[in-house]
Amino acid sequence: MKVRDVMTREVVTARPEMRLRDLALLLSEHRISGMPVIDGLGAVLGVVSEADILAKERGHTAVHGNGLGWLFGERATRDELRQQAATTVGAAMTTPAICIDEDRSLREAAALMLDRGINRLPVTANGLLVGILTRADLVRAYIRRDDEAREAIREQVMRKTMWLDPDEISVEVREGIARVAGTVDRRSTATILERLIRLVDGVDLVESDLHWELDDSEALPPDEKDREPGAASLLARERPRSLRG
Repeated sequence: MKVRDVMTREVVTARPEMRLRDLALLLSEHRISGMPVIDGLGAVLGVVSEADILAKERGHTAVHGNGLGWLFGERATRDELRQQAATTVGAAMTTPAICIDEDRSLREAAALMLDRGINRLPVTANGLLVGILTRADLVRAYIRRDDEAREAIREQVMRKTMWLDPDEISVEVREGIARVAGTVDRRSTATILERLIRLVDGVDLVESDLHWELDDSEALPPDEKDREPGAASLLARERPRSLRG
């Protein structure tokens, strides 16, 4: 699943010349905590958030509450001074913005958010803003991802690839872990099924409680025991198109 599949396409944006007071009203009106700042073409210039407004207010309080702070070593960084003096979005925004391309994976987006400690990512295509991705979007996506993975296992893997009745085998996917249980005809069938399930987009781990009526592993030559009948040709092929995300 890609970023474009779950991002919000209708994005509330700000322009660099917008006053901070107008930004505060916009954030409150849309009940959001931040937004991208774009130019006239749609390129992302930066990101502005409630934190930038709070930095402005903090600077205002420090100046009026302790005018002699500079005498006692209370020094602000250059960025803090810039934000404290800001009256427009362009002066207060965080730049450069951390963005992600719409074709990147959700795993990459999640890692980027965690590594950078941010809650939202402007999404770009060809350098222009096309959406926004939030942590809430990722949470909803992983829930949907589990449901889609379970459906793919039942229909694409079991019914169409293995010719098994999915109603006779229990399948559950939660947080990327696929749990499969039931009885199949052969041990080789169970092995192939487990391996194919691992190829399904959205499956990170397979926990199997499959049983079989016939253990056909002893029928193989010693150097072939890790490759059950039919498994070699099936697993050596490129990942089946029907299993791709």
